[in-house]
Amino acid sequence: MDVPAGLRADAERNRERILAAARQAFAERGLDVPMDEVARRAGVGVATLYRRFPTRSDLISGSFQPKMDAYADAVEQALAEPDPWVAFSSYVERVCAMQAEDRGFTNVLTMTFPSHPAFVASRDRSHAALVQLIARAKAAGRLRADFVPEDLVMVLMANAGVVSATGDAAPDTWRRLVSYLLQAFAVTDADPLPAAPTPTQMYRALVRSRRPESG
Repeated sequence: MDVPAGLRADAERNRERILAAARQAFAERGLDVPMDEVARRAGVGVATLYRRFPTRSDLISGSFQPKMDAYADAVEQALAEPDPWVAFSSYVERVCAMQAEDRGFTNVLTMTFPSHPAFVASRDRSHAALVQLIARAKAAGRLRADFVPEDLVMVLMANAGVVSATGDAAPDTWRRLVSYLLQAFAVTDADPLPAAPTPTQMYRALVRSRRPESG
């Protein structure tokens, strides 16, 4: 039996309202915001929310798909920049700006969404482009040779702390942090760094930081 056009339109409006409310709630409070709060913000019942998005994973991936696409596009756009250092540094600034706008963004980068291949494909595309971006900056002699992709994760974790601590009181403080870090990443006569964490170690650290504190 076909669903009447009016009902289909209502369902689509509810879906868009839920996504808009989820994006706002995730940006303000992170990914652990209660589902009933999302429903309240959207002006729908909890049952309606779960009909559209049966799991939290469904809601998160649906909410962040546009941002994940933008994240992947940002890396690929950076690769089009002819100056390797400008490409690298402008990308770091851009992704940190995306994080400053949305507290849930960094955590989404570490989550798995087996039932949402488009989301995972965008994330994988962005990582492959990031590896190229780093290699280009190193080959040009502008980025220190011991920089690894996991260092960007470390930057995002540090930036998340600054964004959370400064909040509305000094919302542009993260820009100063990123500028300091970019200067540290440039080729200099600095002493060698300690060993970089492995991808697995950084993934575990991010997962741990995503868990809500007990008590």
